[in-house]
This record gives sequence, C-alpha cells and structure tokens, in this order.
Amino acid sequence: MGFFSNILAKLGIGKDEAPAATAPTAVPTATPSSAPAATAPAAPTAPAAPKPVEVVDVVAQLEQRAAANSQKLNWRTSIVDLLKLLDIDSSLTARKELATELNCPADLMGDSAKMNIWLHKAVLARIAANGGNVPQELLD
Repeated sequence: MGFFSNILAKLGIGKDEAPAATAPTAVPTATPSSAPAATAPAAPTAPAAPKPVEVVDVVAQLEQRAAANSQKLNWRTSIVDLLKLLDIDSSLTARKELATELNCPADLMGDSAKMNIWLHKAVLARIAANGGNVPQELLD
C-alpha cells in the first residue's frame, strides 16, 4: 500500500472496490462446478458491469475534521495541513515520498515550497480521479 493509498483510505475512498474484486473471483470458482458451460462466461461479465464509483464528499469530511481540530489548519491551500487533518505524517521526508510516488517533476523536488504547491494540487486531483468530490476551484 502506497502513501497515496493511505490518503484515500482516510477519506473512505475505494473501500468498496476490494469486495467488488472478491465477488468476481468467487463467481468463477463456482462456475466450473456448474454443468452448463454456456452460462459460465456470462456470470463473470455481469458483475464487471456495475462500476459506478461512490462519490465521497471530500470537502464536507475535511471541513468537519477542521472544525473538530484545535489547530487552525488550511487544508484548501496547504498540503501539510491537509495531511495533518488526515492524521498522516506531514514531515518533509513523508511529503517527498508522496511526491515521488505521484511523479513530481525532479526540478520541483529540490524546492520544498514549489514541491508542496505541486503536491497539494496533485493530491486533490488524484482524490477527485478516485471518486472524491473536489470542487473545480481547488483543482485549478
């Protein structure tokens, strides 16, 4: 599990994907024992069709966490504050690990301020790509 996977897990994104992946595995196991071979291929394709991703309201979750936090954390602009709200290591070493995982350009890795700006936008964009409801103004 990568660093970014921890972020998704803290937001509750992707939890339903693991059981969905397990269900098709169970269907083919039962299929060889069934006699009609024509019905066997149809069963695995039917579970693959329902792929609607449950949209997670990231803003509501983070705002709720921010309200409950004793620190004034500005997750909307700061990757450090975003990680702190999620109870994830926000040290420079951890942020560099995350930036490397998300393929941060090498020229930004040497400047922590530039890396942080890039990383914040990249994390929000990846959250949105994985089913998080992130407003467009946070992605620009």
